Amino acid sequence: MKDGLIIDCFAGGGGASVGIEMALGRQVDIAVNHDPDAIRMHKTNHPDTLHLTEDIFKVDLQKYVKGRHVALMWASPDCTSHSKAKGGQPRKRGLRILPWAVYKHAKTLLPDVVIMENVEEIQQWGPLDREGHPVPERKGEDYKKFIAAMKSLGYAFDSRELIAADYGAPTTRKRWYAVFRRDGQEIAWPEPTHSKGGMGGLEPWEPICSYLDLQDLGKSIFGRKRPLVENTMRRIARGLEKFVFNCPEPFIIKVTHGHDQFRGHSIHDPLQTITSKNDVALVTPLLIQYHSETTKNGVRGQQATEPLQTIDTSNRYGLVTSYVTKFYKSGTGQSLKEPIHTITTSPGHFGTVSVLAVGCEELKESGIDADMAQRCIWVSQFIMEYYGCGTGQSLKEPLHTVVTKDRFALITVLGNEYVILDIFLRMLTPEELKLGQGFPRDYIIDRDYKGNKYPVSKQVARIGNSVVPVMAQKLVECNCGYLKAGERMPNMRIDYSGGQLRFA
Repeated sequence: MKDGLIIDCFAGGGGASVGIEMALGRQVDIAVNHDPDAIRMHKTNHPDTLHLTEDIFKVDLQKYVKGRHVALMWASPDCTSHSKAKGGQPRKRGLRILPWAVYKHAKTLLPDVVIMENVEEIQQWGPLDREGHPVPERKGEDYKKFIAAMKSLGYAFDSRELIAADYGAPTTRKRWYAVFRRDGQEIAWPEPTHSKGGMGGLEPWEPICSYLDLQDLGKSIFGRKRPLVENTMRRIARGLEKFVFNCPEPFIIKVTHGHDQFRGHSIHDPLQTITSKNDVALVTPLLIQYHSETTKNGVRGQQATEPLQTIDTSNRYGLVTSYVTKFYKSGTGQSLKEPIHTITTSPGHFGTVSVLAVGCEELKESGIDADMAQRCIWVSQFIMEYYGCGTGQSLKEPLHTVVTKDRFALITVLGNEYVILDIFLRMLTPEELKLGQGFPRDYIIDRDYKGNKYPVSKQVARIGNSVVPVMAQKLVECNCGYLKAGERMPNMRIDYSGGQLRFA
């Protein structure tokens, strides 16, 4: 192992740091962040690291390095004032110049390797006008100055835009990565291990469904004290059209964007980029066969899509179909076959929707109370209003929904007919988002090193602002493998009920 310190300049909740630990089997030596809450989470998971709660521009790292050699410095400056997600809003000059803090510390410490991560729009970094908007004709001007300044220190430079799902993470988060090195070694890039649909002989993208609790359905979208907003209802309806009426499996939608377009994807795809605002929900239709052959004591509504992780939800012959929805911006939901999309830094953006359906035969056998009948009517009215269906459609059209004479929403799936009883919606939990971002299962986000509970909003913020750990791992492995000290040890936590240590 080659000696040398490792520094994480924008440590946050620890995505880059744990990725480095996964690559090298050693914790970073120094972590810097101005946010005490971020330091709390980082310290919980990296207790051997020296933590500095300081302004990255003002901190004197030489004071803590004490003349020792720095082998690797990771830097992920705040990206919000560069990101396209900012839209037409004015940018903050103080945030846009954060990369210059990287130059400052690179100049004084001269690390062998500096790795940076940011949104791809960082390459368009240029001056702002008086109102705080980028000057179009000067796009990329400051970016080029920064790269030139780093090269003046003797660093070789290369950068690429990489998608985390291509390297095994269950998220499609796309980011700009840059490697600077001045030790004479060549810059290396990891080879993709996965691809969308398994193209090129690679493994298919890691689906988000493996990381979701599909037994947790959430609450009905009907009869709520605080009704869902119109656009959310429309997105749910369009998600049902795409993922339920065509194929009964869970799917994901965003629910807080300003338009009513469907923005989502399959659970068998990676989750889209997670941001600080949890705006993704899981939609789960529960279906029961309208007619099916069964033994006297058999379950009439057995799961029709077991290979797609459909789950039985009750003793009323139900099966669950879900998708994840986003609660912000525009676009479509996502199936649980995909990796999760970009996670934001605020709670309430990712959620799940569930649909409960039962066959008419089962309804007759079990009886229909007033509440159940009312919900059946709500569902049918919801579908007619938002999906645009009428009772005149043929039941032979499996991709459409009709309302039966009994006022129940009837759909045909895989040749079997189902009645929809209810539709459920819930937000993704911080734990699900953590796994969707690619953190190890043992990574602790719900409490700090003193045992104090960590608020949900802050958990989501740390996740949404984090580097995808596997990306840090892959980049460090191929550029700094000589620093490897062993294998990462999982976090431990005391189970007081038995007085025993166990993995977190």
